[in-house]
Amino acid sequence: MTGEDWAEIRRLHGAEGVSARGIAKQLGISRNTVAAALASTRPPKYERAAVGSAVDGFEPAIRELLTRTPWMPATVIAERVGWQRGMSVFTARVRELRPYYLPPDPSSRTTYEPGERMQCDLWFPPAPIPLGAGQVDSPPVLVMTAGYSRVMGAVMIPTRTAPDLIAGHWHLLQQFGAVPRELVWDQEGAVGQWRRGKPVLTDAFEAFRGVLGTSVRLCRPRRPQAKGLVERNNDYYERSFLPGRTFTSPSDFNTQIGEWIATRANVRHHRKLGCQPILRWAADKAAMLPLPPVNPAVGWRHSLRLPKDHYVRLDTNDYSVDPRMVGRRVEVAADLQSVRVFAAGQLVADHDRCWAAHQTITDPAHAQAAVALRQQATSPQPSVDPLAVEVRDLSAYDRAFGLDDGQVA
Repeated sequence: MTGEDWAEIRRLHGAEGVSARGIAKQLGISRNTVAAALASTRPPKYERAAVGSAVDGFEPAIRELLTRTPWMPATVIAERVGWQRGMSVFTARVRELRPYYLPPDPSSRTTYEPGERMQCDLWFPPAPIPLGAGQVDSPPVLVMTAGYSRVMGAVMIPTRTAPDLIAGHWHLLQQFGAVPRELVWDQEGAVGQWRRGKPVLTDAFEAFRGVLGTSVRLCRPRRPQAKGLVERNNDYYERSFLPGRTFTSPSDFNTQIGEWIATRANVRHHRKLGCQPILRWAADKAAMLPLPPVNPAVGWRHSLRLPKDHYVRLDTNDYSVDPRMVGRRVEVAADLQSVRVFAAGQLVADHDRCWAAHQTITDPAHAQAAVALRQQATSPQPSVDPLAVEVRDLSAYDRAFGLDDGQVA
């Protein structure tokens, strides 16, 4: 019986009231076939009779090995049981049987209390960002999501090094106006790593979290669900923020994503919460720690004796300094936006941070001062003859000894 026959039998019986005998006679089929069609609520489906597989004879041995070692690779199992044929069918059977022997490993549902936690991650947007000097790249974006409220924050940073990453944290925490009691990270090199079974923070991040008075939780390897909120938001950024946008610079990117988060992401209806994230933010923020009374020293910090070319290097770029400071010790301080140089507490250079690589940034005032100093150093000085003797008039000696003209001593 075909599907067409099944449908016609049911139509004749249901719509036209034809008896089973009449249907059998009209369609030229047996009454048993008519009875089967009327009894079935689904059309007939051809099913091929099961054919045995060459693996069937090895299945008891496979099960025995999986009972002892559930994670044994299929290639090893094949060797142990003496399988000599193609691996595709054998691997498929092992994959089918293995779940019955693995210990249960359910993922627990994570709940969040107000102020308790923020998940952090680096997102690399698949979009070209002009950096200047003809260079285009996709710098990392530090993204943070509050666990209780789901309020989001994001800022593009020049590099994923510790100075820039910590400066990005401080930038976002100042925007939030509070510090969560725990920051959640995976194994980001500038934050920390799991070593010998325990999490170890880098010295820089340990110092930063100490100033904040918060804790940092490093997720265990291969546990992506531990910070699933922020990782799902990375996909949200790519689907809802990026499409149709162009950017002229990292600053333009930060302006656009900041406006989008404030006017869209944090005020949208969140399906899991059942409300807008911003409506839960007041309770979330109230339970967080206050910002430290003294701003932490974030960003790049180092000192050096200014060389004769009066430039200092930050990352891969060189920045000019007042040439009058050559030979003196200077302090270089840089954040996400600027590079400043100090000598004995006095500002001697102030530049915008350059995001392009391998560039030389010169303040015109520094260049002019260097030219003037070089000209002064190379200009000729009046010479003095060491053998020259001043010749005085003899009357000067008479006056010095009190002798008048014509008077003899």
